[in-house]
Amino acid sequence: MFEKLELIQKRYDELSQLLAQPEIVTDPRRLQELGKEKAALEDVVGIYQEYKARSKELVELEALLNSQADTEMMALIREEVSKLKEQQDALLHRLKLSLVPKDPNDDKDVIVEIRAGAGGEEASLFAADLFRMYSRYAQSKGWQVEIVDSSPSSIGGFKELIFEIKGKGAFSHLKYERGVHRVQRVPITEASGRIHTSTATVAVLPEAEEVELNINPDDLKMEFFRSRGAGGQNVNKVTTAVRITHLPTGIVASCQDERSQIRNRMKAMAVLRARLLDLEQRKQSESIDKERRMQVGSAQRAEKIRTYNFPQNRVTDHRVNLSFHNLQQVLDGELDEIIEALSSKEQVEQLEAAFT
Repeated sequence: MFEKLELIQKRYDELSQLLAQPEIVTDPRRLQELGKEKAALEDVVGIYQEYKARSKELVELEALLNSQADTEMMALIREEVSKLKEQQDALLHRLKLSLVPKDPNDDKDVIVEIRAGAGGEEASLFAADLFRMYSRYAQSKGWQVEIVDSSPSSIGGFKELIFEIKGKGAFSHLKYERGVHRVQRVPITEASGRIHTSTATVAVLPEAEEVELNINPDDLKMEFFRSRGAGGQNVNKVTTAVRITHLPTGIVASCQDERSQIRNRMKAMAVLRARLLDLEQRKQSESIDKERRMQVGSAQRAEKIRTYNFPQNRVTDHRVNLSFHNLQQVLDGELDEIIEALSSKEQVEQLEAAFT
């Protein structure tokens, strides 16, 4: 492990020198690549330097311990040595975690797609509840939420809703939300008071930067049409909505939320890039042995990940087999406890895979 850490330290120093070279500074793409690589190493290098500093202090104190005859002084030194060893253990754990491959998408903005599943109109209402939950969670983190496209239901829910969440680390938190969410409650449309089970699917895509994908403009089919639904004077009068089709894959992205055709086109392209990046990453993931896949819920969008049980005021996440009896708070965006449990599970699995 320490040999690997020394190599990381050496690479970090090399990157610092490279980023100061004129030919790199004048090449935006190369500058971005090297800057990202250096930023990805900063945490582990910082922890390693702190570990080495504590190790040096420990060696010096242990040398003093062997040379001191003063009983009172030796007691103080032993206490300090004990504290340093505790710090070393904590730093060693952090070093092990830092060596686990980081998801390259963790710091990215995300595009979230929510679709009503089984349950008819009740499923569309549940989709609206999920959107509100993620919007509240994003607000608590200081992130920005923008709707890209939506298909409202007749009773105020959503058959489908696509929106962006912009903020540092958005993907690292929300990637655990991918999958099928299930709700158990008495729908407002149920006269007899029977409990129904409905579902909605959530897809969370890291927003791709233009430099990550080489999209040939000739592979794109652009269509412009009039927006539907409520939204102001421009709706159904001006052709502002945009639909973009990527011909080689057949992937389609559309946006009609903005009054400006240019803004709608930019948002639709962002969705298209995210879907193409997701397609490429899933292809790569499928080529890796299943036993070495360590991302919680990666690409398993068909699996049921969480149940929201209204009669029992309970939210159960099936991946960690934990229940939380604060359903309304969760739907109000208090997701940190659940996400931390999922993140901890992922870290344990990654550490076991990396160091066994």
